[in-house]
Order: sequence, then structure tokens, then C-alpha cells
Amino acid sequence: MKISHAALAEKFIADEPRTDWHDDTLWFVREKRDKAAHGLPEWEQLREWGSQIKDHTLSNLSNYLKEFEEKAKANGIIVHWAGDGDEHNKIIHTIIQKHKIQKIVKSKSMLTEECHLNDYLQEKGIEVVDTDLGERIVQFRKEAPSHIVLPAIHLKREDVSETFHEHLQTEKGNNDPQYLTEAARQHLRDKFVQSELAITGVNFAVAETGGFVVCTNEGNADMGAHTAAVHIACMGFEKIIPKAEHLAVFLRLLARSATGQPITTYSSHFHKPRPGQEMHLVIVDNGRSKQLGREDFRNSLKCIRCAACFNTCPVYRRSGGHSYQTAVAGPIGSILSPNLDMKANADLPFASTLCGSCTNVCPVKINIHEQLWKWRQVIVAEGYADSTKTIGMKTMAYLFSKPSLYRFAGKMGRRMMKAFPFMTNNKFNVWYKQREMPKPPKESFREWYLKNGKINRK
Repeated sequence: MKISHAALAEKFIADEPRTDWHDDTLWFVREKRDKAAHGLPEWEQLREWGSQIKDHTLSNLSNYLKEFEEKAKANGIIVHWAGDGDEHNKIIHTIIQKHKIQKIVKSKSMLTEECHLNDYLQEKGIEVVDTDLGERIVQFRKEAPSHIVLPAIHLKREDVSETFHEHLQTEKGNNDPQYLTEAARQHLRDKFVQSELAITGVNFAVAETGGFVVCTNEGNADMGAHTAAVHIACMGFEKIIPKAEHLAVFLRLLARSATGQPITTYSSHFHKPRPGQEMHLVIVDNGRSKQLGREDFRNSLKCIRCAACFNTCPVYRRSGGHSYQTAVAGPIGSILSPNLDMKANADLPFASTLCGSCTNVCPVKINIHEQLWKWRQVIVAEGYADSTKTIGMKTMAYLFSKPSLYRFAGKMGRRMMKAFPFMTNNKFNVWYKQREMPKPPKESFREWYLKNGKINRK
């Protein structure tokens, strides 16, 4: 049975110093994003262009996907279509079997995380080495990434040092970032040189050219793709954009929103396999067409996976990515995940304050907080809401509809809280767990207003 977000968040925040550090670290990234965005006078215009391009693409998706497939095949790329994650994994496994491949390197790809590719191949006795530094750290620890851009953001350098000492035999207690990074670099270089297959994600696929772009800061996607005899790129079909000139908009939006950089260190363009290489592209649906058909939620497919909404979200920052138990966590994940499995992810849209900060920072203007609110309505209507929440809301709705009963309940409640504070200050009150309950007021606002309202208006 899946553990609720609230229960996992409670576990995460039990370590208050680490929670505060996690919160501060992500807010630092958010501040970098703000500085980078405010440094461009045309920032809001770029956001508007990005939003309009994505809207147009989603409205003409079948045409652009057909055009992209035709151009990609003409370039010498072998194109596959996968209806779901299992089909995606089987396609890749078939290619591995065909070439009798043993050595595989993979750059960061949230789609392969979504499809659980590593687990699938491991069950087949095939090892995949994640080459993004953060991904490799969590892979050593047998953990999932907690963030789509910063996979190991939940770990401190001391944690990384212990992990590397165990797996790479680094000096115990040496927490120097440069030393640890160099150890990882030497370890991964051998993996790149020996690799027979490189798996990468796709940030943008251009219908006009049949090519695709992979953005990294470490160059690991390039290292894999340029050394291996076979390159497999995996993409959700929403990664398509119409023209190459549109990259100028999205590449300026992506890095600034993700890490506060003017541009990613490597924006690598792949159009065809190099001589002697075989290149495959797996285009995946996995619930995306269903989301496209949901009018209230379709524009969540505009997401360019920058994680700006993660870094600003007060809930994500103080609950950690693992509390979501999904490949894409945070506010955008809380919109995407119920589409894949509404029952299993029914709690995620409620893991939000609806403050709207996620919408404010989204580089392609997804109305994230509004979609979270709409998902709540769908989930309640479908009967997937927590039973205690449903009962509580129905009780409050009845109470609010009866003014005299509401006033009586309020008066009795204040008296009970004053005379018997343990009635609210106990472990069964979820609000009391993390808060100091306020002292009950002597009178309600209505009672105060009836006595003082007319006097204060004179």
C-alpha cells in the first residue's frame, strides 16, 4: 500500500535542521532564477512566446509528430512509438538483445524514471550506469531522484562523502566537493570508454528538422552518445516544437528557470547518427494523450521540466521530493501524476497551499495552482478523497449553512478549549502536531462586531 504524502512529509520534517537546510538551499536556487529572469527586460515576452508556441503545438500535435517522424527517418534515425512505459522498456530491451549489449550508460532522463527503465533492465540482469553526478549518487544509494534538475538535492556533502567511501573507496571523512567530484569523474570516465550503448533523454524535438536537443551541465550525454556504437533517445511526445528558431525562446527560458544560468553548459543537437553508429528514438505516450484530452489539464503538457515550481513551492521545500513517490514531484508532478493513476496519487493535489507561486515562476505560463484546485474537485467527485477529509468537509458545510448552530458550536468550542485544552492539544489533532495552538478567544468576531462595529464606524 502506498504511503501518503503527509506521512512521508512528517518523517522528512522530523529532522528539523535538515529540513531548514533543504528549504534554504532550494530558495537560494529560486533567488538565482529571479536574478537571471530580472536581468532580461524581455523576460515576460519570452514567457508569452513560449506559452503560445506550446499552445499551438499541442493543438496541432499529430501534424508535428508526423512531420518530425518523417524528417527523423530521412536523417537515418530509427523511430519507435510506445503506448506506455512497459512498451518503452521492451523496445529498449529488444535493441539491447539484438546487439548483445553489456555496457550501458544513461544520462539524466525523467521519462526513463517515469517508465522505471532501470528496474526493468535490472530484472533482466542488465546493469545501467547513470552518468549525471546527482543521479549516480542516488543510484549508489538505491534511492530515486528527489528533484528533476537536482536529483540529490536532499543530500549534504557528508552524505555524498559516505556514499563515495562505500562505493568508490574514497578517503573516509573527506567532504571536499572538488575531491568528491574528481572521484566521480574518474569513475565515470571508464564507464563512458567501455560503453556500447548510450541512453539519453530529449529536452526538445524539432519537427522542422527531425533533430533533437539534449541539455546538460556536465556533458555526460555527449560523452555517452559520442563513444557508444548505439544511441537511444527517449522522449515524451510533448517535447516536440515546430521550428528550429523556437529553440531560441526555450533555451533562454530553460536554464534561467532551472538553475539561474544564462544557458545550459551543453545544448547538444542530434540530427543523425555518426558514421558507423545506430541511433534510435523512442516516442512515448504513457497517459499523455489522455491528459491532452482533459481540457482543464491539457496545458500541463507545456512543461519543459525546469523545476522552477519545485524551488518556489513551500510544501515541496519542506517535505522533500521523496514524499511524492513519483518520478516528477512538486507542483507540476501533482498535476501529472493523478492523470496516470488517480487513486494512487489522489493525495498529491492536496499537498499544496494554492499560493500561486508555482504559476508565477512557470516559464511557459502553466496555471499550476488552478489545476491543483481543479484536480481536488475531480478527485472528490470520483470518490478518491480521504474519507476523514470528506466527512470533515461535509460536516463543516452543514455547520456553515446553519448560522445559529454555527454560533452555538463556536461558543461551546471556545469554552471547551479553555476549560479542557487537551481536547485539541493531542496527537489526534493533525494541526497540533506541528503547531502551537492559539488560545481560544473570549468572544467571536461577530460578538465583538455587534458591540464595537457601530462605534468604530462613527
